[in-house]
Amino acid sequence: MKKWIVKRTCFVLFFLTVLLCGILSGCRKNGTHQEEMVHSQKKIVSTVFPPYEWVREITGNKAEEYDMTLLLDSGVDFHSYQPTTEDIAKISVCDLFIYVGGESDEWVEEVLKGAKNKDMHVLNLLDALGGQAKEEEVIEGMEEESKEHEHEEEGPRMDEHIWLSLKNAQTLTRAIKQELQNMDSENAQVYEENYQNYERKLQELDEKYKEVVNSGKRRVVLFGDRFPFRYLVDDYELDYYAAFPGCSAETEASFETIAFLSGKLEELELPSVFVIERWDTKVAQTVIDNTRSKDQKILYIDSLQSVTSKDLEEGYTYLSAMEKNLEVLKQALN
Repeated sequence: MKKWIVKRTCFVLFFLTVLLCGILSGCRKNGTHQEEMVHSQKKIVSTVFPPYEWVREITGNKAEEYDMTLLLDSGVDFHSYQPTTEDIAKISVCDLFIYVGGESDEWVEEVLKGAKNKDMHVLNLLDALGGQAKEEEVIEGMEEESKEHEHEEEGPRMDEHIWLSLKNAQTLTRAIKQELQNMDSENAQVYEENYQNYERKLQELDEKYKEVVNSGKRRVVLFGDRFPFRYLVDDYELDYYAAFPGCSAETEASFETIAFLSGKLEELELPSVFVIERWDTKVAQTVIDNTRSKDQKILYIDSLQSVTSKDLEEGYTYLSAMEKNLEVLKQALN
């Protein structure tokens, strides 16, 4: 009886040992497989949110074959962004690097010089936009930049907020699609189909913007803030007034600027003042307080330049943000 118990115990221990070895072997194989997948993924790095989103849309069900990184995912304004050591390391080994290409990206040239991947594809979005790119403009009533914020520049200062035009978005997604096809010709047709589907969505939203503008009671918007929406207002032939240019580092408006904007609110009977930062309504409120009625609303419109990882987790997309902006614009024009 004792011998039978000993034999049975030995058999059980043997069986458990074999089973455990099988499990561990499977884990090692699975871990190795996952490591191989990560290693084989092509790496794409985008500085700002819109091209990051466009890459995801165009890759579609092939997205798992790519390791995608959004550098500005903490809500920082891209005008003041400087890459960390970790950011530079990611750029250095990536297969495709996408950046805006304006004054805020002056750091890019030096980073690319030291890149380890000499076969890297690089997409400068302002270059891809070509003749559609616009210079930043300073119009009547805007606060002039102070000497401490002046820049020594060669040539014009380009307006970097190129994604705030649905027409530009169509041009830029086409450029991204072409880069992906160059990197992965086997899936070129997949990228073409995904691009065409997304382009239709952009065109449909563009038509909605035209309808809202054409049916509006007025064609003027006023910003008590920086103004990054030149591409958008030009697309739909809207006029605008603002406290500061889109790339301005200024935050304090002079008495003259406040008085000018308050006067325009009253003269044009505008019902609202736009801001691009929910937490900073000081200038907008001061403009309103200097009107006779003091009853204009402050409206928030999204410039899509301070997107966070939390926003992405909650389902934030380029199209959803632009649709919300359309609703806000509709409110301001009626």
